[in-house]
Amino acid sequence: MALHYNLAKVYALSDNDPEFVLQIVTLFVTEIPEDLAEIKEGIKKKDHKHAYSYAHKIKPSLDLLGLKVAFEEILQIEAWTKAEGEKKEIKETFKSVKHQVEDAIKELKKDFDL
Repeated sequence: MALHYNLAKVYALSDNDPEFVLQIVTLFVTEIPEDLAEIKEGIKKKDHKHAYSYAHKIKPSLDLLGLKVAFEEILQIEAWTKAEGEKKEIKETFKSVKHQVEDAIKELKKDFDL
């Protein structure tokens, strides 16, 4: 049972096509960790534009997979990049997003045998 994600939007978008759902899940599991690493790098180097571009890129995926809190937090990260905030202001928010995504990925891998 999914505790860390919700595929309702994915199933609605796909008209319940299991192959399409699997493609979306596979893309999430393979690409989002790399994008998170890029956000972390942008935060570390205070490269706000870099962090923003990757935060903006993953935002729809977080929404699509029902990661509501992570989605709200990625909006905070985007706002932080636009305000060109200090690293310490956003580190905990980023950590929270990362943990939620990691939990969802573990569960997706198990649920979809990836």
